[in-house]
Amino acid sequence: MAEEQQSPSVSKKSRPRNLVGSLAVVVIAITGWFIWQQLADAQRAHPLHARGPGPAPSAPNFDMSHATIPVDKVMRGGPPKDGIPALTDAKFATVAEAHFMNDDDRVIGVAIGNEAKAYPHKILDYHEAVNDRVGGQDITATYCPLCDSSTVFDRQFGGQVHEFGISGLLFNSNVLLYDRAKTGPESLWSQMASAAVTSAKSGQALRRLPLEVTSWKDWKTRYPQTLVLSTDTGHQRNYSGGAYGNYFSSPRLMFPVEPLDNRLPPKTPVLGITSGTTHRAYSLASFENTPGGTFGDQLDGRQLTLSYSPEHRSLRITSADEGLEWTYSFWFAWSAFYPETDIYQPQ
Repeated sequence: MAEEQQSPSVSKKSRPRNLVGSLAVVVIAITGWFIWQQLADAQRAHPLHARGPGPAPSAPNFDMSHATIPVDKVMRGGPPKDGIPALTDAKFATVAEAHFMNDDDRVIGVAIGNEAKAYPHKILDYHEAVNDRVGGQDITATYCPLCDSSTVFDRQFGGQVHEFGISGLLFNSNVLLYDRAKTGPESLWSQMASAAVTSAKSGQALRRLPLEVTSWKDWKTRYPQTLVLSTDTGHQRNYSGGAYGNYFSSPRLMFPVEPLDNRLPPKTPVLGITSGTTHRAYSLASFENTPGGTFGDQLDGRQLTLSYSPEHRSLRITSADEGLEWTYSFWFAWSAFYPETDIYQPQ
């Protein structure tokens, strides 16, 4: 009986403290799990683990000589070389056939001559580059989900048409493409810098071609004869929605970036325009309280006209003097590659 009546050595007065301490441990554990889960979800979302048909990605064979970026800052993004399979000879659908598209899907729109094509972000999440031909022009349409950066390049230079793949490497959180050279080591090319960053080709610039990022509804309304990149890619992917939802809804970055410019929140969408060594960023957020419409500007003495649509959350260039080129991206990426950029202030 005496043993049954024995009480624990902890006094009644200490129990509330222990309870508070236990609750604190639980809260910390739950918070830690939540943060870990967010990061794990973002990592799993990276296009990543599933591969399409065909041979396994080849071992890297990159020429890292003559680098114009610090090689020790080049990072592996997760998937290996060609683990994110760039598309060549891709299939396209007409507007009537594009049942896989939703009106609010974001697309890269390209119109050259009498031909228009749309490249949905939700498909490019898993491929990042499409080697294609529009209006007789050989192009590569590129999208880096980590930077929300869209750029279209002229892939004909040096007397030949080049084909680009995804290296599996990043610099400043931005995709490094590689030139699929037929012989010898392959060079790395920065999407945001629009230039080769390794090999004897270092510093050789890619010419950016006009593009816009807008909604599928807006694009197909203005270009009813457009073609749109098909989900019939030959790869097993879920193209029904974006693969980076948690990443886009979080202020966190997956990979280190420097410098970080705090003039705008890191993931503010911007339209970045360059003219030689002069650069300007147009923040889409700065137009949210405006009625939209068309306005003019000039950069480095060159004239351009822009149009903002609040309905489609799009800012597009409708006319531009020769020598102006542009990219859509998050602010952190644009300002890291063009730290001397200024920021346009709507009137």
